[in-house]
Amino acid sequence: MTTTNLIRLLTLLVLFIGLAVPGHAQEESAADPAAETPAEVALPNVIDARVTSAEDRARLVIDLAARTEFAFVSLTGPDRLAIDVRAGTFSVPEPEGVPAGDAGLVSGYVVEQAGPDRIRTTLTLAAPAQVQQAYVLDPFEDQPARLVVDLIPATAEEFAANVERDLSTSASLSQPAQSTPAGGSELAIATKPLVVIDPGHGGIDSGAEASGGIKEKDIVLAFSLRLQELLMESGRFDVALTREDDTYLRLEERVALARGNKADLFISIHADSFQQPEIRGASVYTRDENATDVLDKVLADNENKSDVIAGFSMPQLTPEVVDILVDLMRREMRVQSFRAAQAIVHQLEPSVALRRFPVRQADFFVLQSPDVPSVLVELGFLSNASDMANLMQSDWRDRTADALARGISTYFDDLEDEE
Repeated sequence: MTTTNLIRLLTLLVLFIGLAVPGHAQEESAADPAAETPAEVALPNVIDARVTSAEDRARLVIDLAARTEFAFVSLTGPDRLAIDVRAGTFSVPEPEGVPAGDAGLVSGYVVEQAGPDRIRTTLTLAAPAQVQQAYVLDPFEDQPARLVVDLIPATAEEFAANVERDLSTSASLSQPAQSTPAGGSELAIATKPLVVIDPGHGGIDSGAEASGGIKEKDIVLAFSLRLQELLMESGRFDVALTREDDTYLRLEERVALARGNKADLFISIHADSFQQPEIRGASVYTRDENATDVLDKVLADNENKSDVIAGFSMPQLTPEVVDILVDLMRREMRVQSFRAAQAIVHQLEPSVALRRFPVRQADFFVLQSPDVPSVLVELGFLSNASDMANLMQSDWRDRTADALARGISTYFDDLEDEE
């Protein structure tokens, strides 16, 4: 059963339970007569916009008061990319241009009111570029909703073709789409699975450490960025990272980011250490309160204690819902997580040294989401000389990231075959 089918089943069960209670629907209707006529939702405000740019990549981030629709189009004379969001107002400070020291794809930008229901951000391109991916993130704690648009270089011919296509498309900027790649012809959020990659540790939590000052947090971040790049190059996925720099996140924040943005797969990346240096090899974990063996229990306990080590105490989480619907969802997510782990291991086997029985179970906190398939990948052990040598080699990292990307694609291929 796919996640989509599970949600449909849960919806039907909820409706059945509601209808099975006499007078339930009538009482709710009587108590809330206004519910018959939904109030019109006000258009949100655009809070801020910022651009970072390098020779091979640029990113636009727009802060929003609430989720909304967007669309973009390539323009020439001069070469530009215009991004419209469906919004009523904007309070963006006067853009100061691309941050000092940055260069490459974007030379400047401006934010303006393009219509009563549209706020436009226009990027002036210093070189031909195209949209690699675009997605909207839900609000999280003190962070607003955000539109993220990633740009990559394009040839002059590719950019000219995008301009011509955008001029002829019926999906103009006057009718923003929910999420569109270059040309506005495809709904990215509606059609592309969202993969959330979680580079373990970060900030004041370094994770495992090896001689010479090598830290797990740095290894897994570099690997995660490479994995993100490969997945985006496939054109099949929207990909987000829980952290893109040396930032500390609590374990529950990582889970909440995946859940809040309705991720289709959550992958936590680690490279641990153990007191027995002969232990080596990669493995893929799904969640189980009963660890596969003693080492798995130790690794899970070490990861779950990271918040305490970093100066934060783990909150006592209460069960979200203790009923049969959530139990069904948890069971299905564990099945999906196990299938994802198997697909990944199958692709890792030909080119990566694996632990014996590489699909394993442990009680990792970051795998506890009841509604997102989640796996944790241990790339190897910093305490083992062979694993350490591999982790420091770019060829090994590229080969492993490529195998992991193939495993993710295989997992989603199998889901599509069931639809």
